[in-house]
Amino acid sequence: MALSRVCWARTALWGSVVTPGPYVTRRLQLVRSGLAWRAPRLFDPPCRSSKLHLSPKADVKSVISYVVTKTKAINGKYHRFLDRHFPRFYVLYTTFTKGLQMLWADAKKARRIKKDMLKDNVKFHQLSYREMEHLRQFRRDVTKCFFLGIISIPPFANYLVFLLMYLFPRQLLVKHFWTPKQQIDFLDIYHAIRKQSHPEILCYLEKVTPLISDTGLQWHMTELCTKIQRGTHPAIHDILTLRECFSKHPLGMNHLHALQIKALSRAMLLTPYLPSLLLRHRLKTHTTVIHQLDKALAKLGINQLTAQEVKSACYLRGLNSTFIAEERCRTWLAEWLKISCSLKEAELSLLLHNVVLLSINYIGKQR
Repeated sequence: MALSRVCWARTALWGSVVTPGPYVTRRLQLVRSGLAWRAPRLFDPPCRSSKLHLSPKADVKSVISYVVTKTKAINGKYHRFLDRHFPRFYVLYTTFTKGLQMLWADAKKARRIKKDMLKDNVKFHQLSYREMEHLRQFRRDVTKCFFLGIISIPPFANYLVFLLMYLFPRQLLVKHFWTPKQQIDFLDIYHAIRKQSHPEILCYLEKVTPLISDTGLQWHMTELCTKIQRGTHPAIHDILTLRECFSKHPLGMNHLHALQIKALSRAMLLTPYLPSLLLRHRLKTHTTVIHQLDKALAKLGINQLTAQEVKSACYLRGLNSTFIAEERCRTWLAEWLKISCSLKEAELSLLLHNVVLLSINYIGKQR
């Protein structure tokens, strides 16, 4: 009895007299919370996560967003540094990076077009004009890039390739990697190269005129050559009158002389340094593609083309459209389409010669 009273008195004393202060109370709360959130044992049931904890996907997204933001900031500082201290190198650097982006975008678009062709069982000539033109240009760009890939195969040759690209951008790089000034200059240089073949092509036409069996066609051919040599731009009917001459001997595609084949290859900006048989095949293929493009363009309508598309179409067909107004280019392209869409497959030699006949004096007329 006496022992129980002593225990009761001690309990009352500690409970009433010694009350814990705020510091002790805070410590007890932390200890209790620590005991409540102890690490789970091996066989404990899984506990619920805290409401403040983010999901793993949100954590990854936030980290990626942070990295991207920082990378853009560093890249912007790097660009400003180059522009301020190395302006000429900065122009080359930005042109090269933008060129890679445009080439990659062209590759993805060409891949999508080819995929749709396989899926829908569509041939090249059944595509729309813009899709056909994109594939044609991309094939030429890939051929040019393929040559760079070949010469960079040997060990340590990539350093030489970069030097060659810097020294010879017109010969080794596609237009994506040209500066705006280079695009104007290089197109003018290319046209000067193909313009050198024009007198040779006209001289060949005069030379073979006596070999034409029809005397009336002989007279028309002589008149056409005389008009062009005097600087007159020929009319559409002057050219279409001679369509029969270009379907058989001596001006048919399979009857052209090797020298004329090489001159026409230069006029079409194709390399003339190949065997005659291969050059003839390339000219046939190239002319057929242009004929298919003309049919698709006539279906689309010239008015649907942008100014840049019109100038590119004219340049492909022999006209130096860089220094000619847009409306003049549309007029010339309409004349070309009237001639092209009137020709049959056997008369494509006339379309090939039309690169010279229709453009040689139109350039001088505009300048």
